[in-house]
Amino acid sequence: MDERSESQILYNSPKIDIMSTSVTPQIKKQPWGKLLTLVGCAATFGSAVPVGYCIGSINAPASYMRAWCNETLISQYDFHITPGGLNILWSAIVSIFLVGGAIGSLGGAGAADKFGRKGCFMISGVLFVLGAVLFLFCRLAHSVEMLLIGRFLVGLASGLTTASVPMYLTECAPLALRGTLGVFCSVGVTGGVVVGQVFNLRDIFGTAELWHYGLSFYVVLVIVCYLPSYYFPESPKWLYCVKRDHESAKRELRRLRGSNQMAEIEREIEDMEAEANAKMQTSSFLAVLRNSSLALPLIIVCAYQGGQQLTGINAIFYYSVSIFERAGLSTTDAEWANLGAGCLNLMTSFLSPYLMANYNRRPLMQFSCFLCAVFLLAFAFVLHFIDFFSWFAIAGIVCIFCYIFFYQLGVGPIPYFIGSEIFEVAPRPIGMAMGSLSSWSCNFIIGMTFPSLQNAWGAFVFIPFAVTCFLMFLLTRFYLPETRGRDPREVAPLISKGFRSKVR
Repeated sequence: MDERSESQILYNSPKIDIMSTSVTPQIKKQPWGKLLTLVGCAATFGSAVPVGYCIGSINAPASYMRAWCNETLISQYDFHITPGGLNILWSAIVSIFLVGGAIGSLGGAGAADKFGRKGCFMISGVLFVLGAVLFLFCRLAHSVEMLLIGRFLVGLASGLTTASVPMYLTECAPLALRGTLGVFCSVGVTGGVVVGQVFNLRDIFGTAELWHYGLSFYVVLVIVCYLPSYYFPESPKWLYCVKRDHESAKRELRRLRGSNQMAEIEREIEDMEAEANAKMQTSSFLAVLRNSSLALPLIIVCAYQGGQQLTGINAIFYYSVSIFERAGLSTTDAEWANLGAGCLNLMTSFLSPYLMANYNRRPLMQFSCFLCAVFLLAFAFVLHFIDFFSWFAIAGIVCIFCYIFFYQLGVGPIPYFIGSEIFEVAPRPIGMAMGSLSSWSCNFIIGMTFPSLQNAWGAFVFIPFAVTCFLMFLLTRFYLPETRGRDPREVAPLISKGFRSKVR
């Protein structure tokens, strides 16, 4: 894009005050529509919730599953595994989900362009069903291999979901609802973790006889939500800009917006035509990575999604019981505090659609990052000196709960969809896939290294998490342009000069 065209775009772009909470009346009046609501709910409950469910369902029945693995190896192969070997096997069962997630994220870019956004959504549903079938019958078949393959398949489905579903929803949504639909995936994953924890309690499926039902129960949601999938629309932007099928794109827009929104439909078609005819239509991995104008958008997306994990949220939920015990709670009280933290995480995430619809991205992200850093530092200080003051145990729990609350105001939801707001259609699948890959890779690193680092550093293990939050605060303050209410064509030129870009 030359300087003249860039200047023209900036000149014609709507001026947005980063602290403003309002949008123009024309954008604000855009309706939801029945089909858009159906797609949003189906993608959330049928795809995003299973991702969180598969994360949250593995911890509670772990002791029973480990015992079953040991017994199965003895009965099927007459192989007596050592305690160390059993630990390695269990680590493989847990972590192969994250490996699948990383692979699914990386493959999501090519799949999103080849099969479409809806096609990726359908593929992830098939993978979730196959994984559930393997979970359901692995105990009957006495097969540890089926359990491993099932975990890998649901990992693939989860990676594909996080890379493509936010893109699918934001491309189906009108401009005013783009951020609201974008956080549906985040809310679904958060809710799925809590649902997985609840259904795998000892009073439900978390027993030696029922754990395989607990692992596969999410398939009920998948089946129900995918039943009307023949009625779901394909992304109009993908049809128009990638497939060049203009008639199908217009037909899907009319279905999504309604026949009484012809003026809005025409405006969207004009925007898609301008985007399709833009000079920069970079869409391959190497071309995107080599394009200097896309370097800063890639850094932002990967730093946000990877940083989201490196802020310590999953470390807290993976090992929250032991963290609460170190804060002075009994084992029973620590389990209840863990459930309370999960419920707070879920309840706060319900604020995300409202926040994304009414508040700008920059102030929300800065506010969230800064306060998360403050409460992580406070928790490290409190945990280090917890033996000196009796009330520090309560203070530590308060710090964790405050961190979770402020995390969901910005750090939690915004990384999921920010790529769809700063990348144009052609490089968008690559950008979203790279961000999702960064997220799954950092999730894997945290899961594998946190226990060792905690043993070595003690309470100071939370200081790197706080530093990550502060670095994300600086990245947001200096390099993230405001994207709310703006088309990606207007945002892209603002960050096309790398770290020399001026976004304010």
